[in-house]
Amino acid sequence: MTARAPDLSDPATDPLDVARAAAAVVAERTGAERHDVALVLGSGWAAGADLLGETVAELPAPEVPGFPPPAVEGHVGTIRSIAVGDSGARALVLGSRTHLYEGKGVRAVAHGVRTAAAAGCRFVVLTNGCGSLRPEWTPGTAVLIRDHLNLTATSPVEGATFVDLTDLYSARLRGLAHGVDGDLPEGVYVQFRGPHYETPAEVAMARVLGGDLVGMSTTLEAIAARQAGLEVLGISLVTNLAAGVGGQPLSHQEVIDAGRQAAPRIGALLADVVREAVR
Repeated sequence: MTARAPDLSDPATDPLDVARAAAAVVAERTGAERHDVALVLGSGWAAGADLLGETVAELPAPEVPGFPPPAVEGHVGTIRSIAVGDSGARALVLGSRTHLYEGKGVRAVAHGVRTAAAAGCRFVVLTNGCGSLRPEWTPGTAVLIRDHLNLTATSPVEGATFVDLTDLYSARLRGLAHGVDGDLPEGVYVQFRGPHYETPAEVAMARVLGGDLVGMSTTLEAIAARQAGLEVLGISLVTNLAAGVGGQPLSHQEVIDAGRQAAPRIGALLADVVREAVR
């Protein structure tokens, strides 16, 4: 049975109440009183969940309060609870990500990480597929996010609540990732609103501002995760060269194809990093 969707856009609705209700449903349906780590899987990253360990429970995301069906091809509309190897840790894998461009509001975008925090998670891994501003970072390259530029003109933080983002992307978790793969580059991720791709002029602007990668997700989730007290690791998969960098037209099929080709390699990377982090 599908849960009656709370109206997160209603100012009278407390988004943290919805997150707590979602976490309660997750606990009941998965049999896990708490989870340790959450993963938000963007384009190309789904294989990582399969390598983490045994899937103990899986439920359709729309059956959990506040989670709509996925709106993007290549995303998985399920929430999974996975036993991470023999560590005793449980991973909450959110295959259903809401993007700002879907028009559901920034609360809906932040709902996944807020649910993860309410479910007891200590840290979250945010992944995405993105365009590269660096010609040497060709499709298939995994890049750790060390900082971001939020060009969405919005924030998940409401009211006079001031959240320090100085060290938003955890140096500790990036260090663990470098221990798994010492060749991983790091870069600055730039989020635009989408759903249209960036123009060459916008890409040039992002480069001038210090950006290395462009995409349509992640920064708002990262801010909400920090506000909720979660440690954040961000990893991007380059799926294409950004507009004006590669000289080719952009398409979502290109993103899907690049993710599919890179899936075995980046899935193993993601699983290894998470296993290190929960030790």
